[in-house]
Amino acid sequence: MINLLKTQLGRLRILAFTEGVSFLVLLGIGMPLKYGFGMPTPNRIIGMAHGLLFVLYVLLVIQCAIEFSWGWRKTGLALLASVIPFGTFWADVRLFREPNQTV
Repeated sequence: MINLLKTQLGRLRILAFTEGVSFLVLLGIGMPLKYGFGMPTPNRIIGMAHGLLFVLYVLLVIQCAIEFSWGWRKTGLALLASVIPFGTFWADVRLFREPNQTV
């Protein structure tokens, strides 16, 4: 984990995982609590945390796209992954690995 923090791509991978988990928590816990049980407060808290992580993810994807000269396709897929459940986990495996890294 410490090695991931040393590189821009490693930080993106950590943020992608965190953003993906926050999205799943929002969809799987926050939304049912709000609409199924009439409890909007947890959804507000989870939603704000997810919103912050989402914005940071988008900014870091753009920064990595510039730094690593990603094409439009790779950048677009990385951004699209953030709005699809489990998308950032797919992006971590398919888009954010160094060429010499394995799963």
